Amino acid sequence: MLSSGGDARIALDSQTGLNRYLAAPYPRRTLAFASSTANDISVPATDHLLALCAAGLPSHAAHLGTLRQRIRAAYALDPHVGVVFAPSGTDLEFVALAAVAGRGAAGVHNILLGADEVGSGCIFSARGQYFADETALGHATRPGELVEGMESVTLADVAVRCEGGMARTSAEIADQVRAEVRCAVAEGRHALLHVVHGSKTGLILPKLAEIDALRSEFGDAMSLVVDACQARIARTAVGEYLERGAVVLLTGSKFMGGPPFSGFALVPGDVIARAVPLPHGFTGLFRRAEWGADWPGSEQLADTGNPGLALRLEASVFELERFNALRFDAIERVILAFQRAIRELLERRLGFPRVAPHAPGRAAQAADHPIEMLTLATLDISSHPEAGSFDDARGLYHALDRAGLRLGQPVKCVRLPDGQWGGTLRVGLSMPQICALSALSDHALEATLFAQIGRFAEALAMPA
Repeated sequence: MLSSGGDARIALDSQTGLNRYLAAPYPRRTLAFASSTANDISVPATDHLLALCAAGLPSHAAHLGTLRQRIRAAYALDPHVGVVFAPSGTDLEFVALAAVAGRGAAGVHNILLGADEVGSGCIFSARGQYFADETALGHATRPGELVEGMESVTLADVAVRCEGGMARTSAEIADQVRAEVRCAVAEGRHALLHVVHGSKTGLILPKLAEIDALRSEFGDAMSLVVDACQARIARTAVGEYLERGAVVLLTGSKFMGGPPFSGFALVPGDVIARAVPLPHGFTGLFRRAEWGADWPGSEQLADTGNPGLALRLEASVFELERFNALRFDAIERVILAFQRAIRELLERRLGFPRVAPHAPGRAAQAADHPIEMLTLATLDISSHPEAGSFDDARGLYHALDRAGLRLGQPVKCVRLPDGQWGGTLRVGLSMPQICALSALSDHALEATLFAQIGRFAEALAMPA
């Protein structure tokens, strides 16, 4: 069930039993710090799901209704905040487009930040296009083909890193966004700005100050959607975005630690009240219960179930609730120990520099980042003889997995002297890992993390 009800990415390889992200919907002995890409389900979450199935699953609508209530409680949300479920973070882009459809006479101008720093399929779904060969409902499609009713969407991709791979400043991003919004207004389009809260390399752009300045300048001509799909975001930040009328996108399969794939969008109640009916093309993408009865046009969607998606969401919310039950000092203790192990074993001993989650000379900005951002480190491993290039790093990533060690996939953020992209790997904690590690004494915590990160250090050690 956990590998059903999604697109082709969720399918398990008959030989390895893994999906294309090298993750499985069952607990494994693989040592993984791969929460930036995908997780294997934890043993406690598996036990929880088995007990739930043994007791008998509720209807799809009832199950998702309960999950809505639990998500609102987990993020301390107003009961009028809507929760729309989707089979993946990529599908959530359609929710953002639906939220602002009809606000511009000529359509929507979608301003995407850092296509390389968000999901690869988002470049399609952010245009209102299919991104895979089939949908989660099993409808055959072609990547790049328009979803019916999404014909009036244009897209601008604003880079969050410069050509050299270094992060751009929030002010630079805001200036380019401002130019895009002005063009959209001149063309009669409604501007939809993507805010990145926790990109693949831990960036948060633009900052709230720039966001507020843009909102003050453009008012109702611009809306916000927050890509927090990594789920490295505190409930206070979620609330701040929702207060600004933003749609907030999260997935359960990254930092939250659930099995791949699942996602949900938090939508302010007044945004739903203004929404026009869902386009007919959504009948091949979503089921009725995933939107809820309050969303206009949801009645045209299939009133069928997707127990696989419901169980993946159940596992993710279970992990979120366990994590929220921890005291802040317990979470902080684990994260700081994790950071010490990375600095000593991977940065100092192996000489792999960290890719900065801030613009050059703006380290103070990173100091303002929430502690959740410290659960992820992107390392420049281009000095490794087997990982000089981005493609070589992908090969090393797969080789590590075959040895029972898994990190986050490489990302393109290190530029080599020859102009090519260099090798990187990402080391990330997940909520279930923090829950398990928080139960250890200080000495045991340090010893465990140094032993676990040490296994990666040994595997990555370069010949003398």
